[in-house]
Amino acid sequence: MDVIEKYFKNDNYANNLGVELVDVREGYAKVSMVVGDQHLNGVKILHGGVIFSLADVAFSIASNSYGTIAVAINANISFIKAFSKGRLFAEAIEQSKNSKLANYEIKVTDEQMNLIAIFNGMVYRKKDKLLS
Repeated sequence: MDVIEKYFKNDNYANNLGVELVDVREGYAKVSMVVGDQHLNGVKILHGGVIFSLADVAFSIASNSYGTIAVAINANISFIKAFSKGRLFAEAIEQSKNSKLANYEIKVTDEQMNLIAIFNGMVYRKKDKLLS
């Protein structure tokens, strides 16, 4: 998993958001971040783009965890509950995979395991090695 950890460290956007890698294995990733005032929208709740980004980071790590490049071709999110303060987690679980495509479900939860959002994504799996 050294390659995927290096891949994550090279993700400037995730690092600027404050995303931390919690766990990774083939087809799976869990990340977290602490929500601060800079992440809130005009009505003082967490901006939907931040929730999407957190889920997308987990999606990216899980789908690239095999050491070959996987690029998103579709993603959607359903926001379940508003959030404004504390730590969030995004857990990506592979639902299906073949030689070209893979699907992932990502659940975003708070520290009490309350569901904040559900993200679904599909990737195209390239043959190129990650960080080659």
